[in-house]
Amino acid sequence: MLTPVKSAGQSLVKAYLEILVPKNVPVPIIPLHFNPTEYQLQKTNNFAEIPIPGLESPPIQFIRGTSEKLVADLVVDTSDTLEDVREIYTDALRDLMRINAELHAPPIVRLTWDTQVFKGVVESLNITFTLFKPDGIPIRAKLNLTLKEYRPVDVQVKESPKSSPDVEKRHIVRRGDSLASIASMAYGDGSQWREIARSNGIQDPRRLDPGLELVVPRLR
Repeated sequence: MLTPVKSAGQSLVKAYLEILVPKNVPVPIIPLHFNPTEYQLQKTNNFAEIPIPGLESPPIQFIRGTSEKLVADLVVDTSDTLEDVREIYTDALRDLMRINAELHAPPIVRLTWDTQVFKGVVESLNITFTLFKPDGIPIRAKLNLTLKEYRPVDVQVKESPKSSPDVEKRHIVRRGDSLASIASMAYGDGSQWREIARSNGIQDPRRLDPGLELVVPRLR
């Protein structure tokens, strides 16, 4: 295993941003002068609270996930060459926020540091120039970079199939739900609604009160 002591004698792997889409751009790689000292990954989920009178804590139902984010503070510096840090680093980074003529959207990028760290689009970029030459040309800047996850729909569907008939689940009835629609969502087959009715002792399948918690049994 590579320990910090062993790695100290090796050359540092430089982090960089790579433009993945569109292809064949003039400058596909934007190297970073210094590696991040840290970066943060953020991910949240949205849940709906089902209001049921008399309960201290309402049951919750998963609605959808949100895009994961990466937030990193970076430093770019040209004090060794005295070149304009805007021309070498920050202008290229600002271009990642602009609409690409081919995509009609900002480009899709990847942050790589030995291996892929994150793939997404630049959601926000804050630049603070901190060191200047006597003539006012900046040679150092601090960057606060936020990348937002990019995952095409077809990729997500393949990675996370929602139908799992062999696993028991629970479902909070919402307005407009029917046993057939719940069975279709759970099993991929609306005709299996009788299994749900049987497990929950439902005599009238046309009457489902919003807020009711149903057991969705696994199909054997």
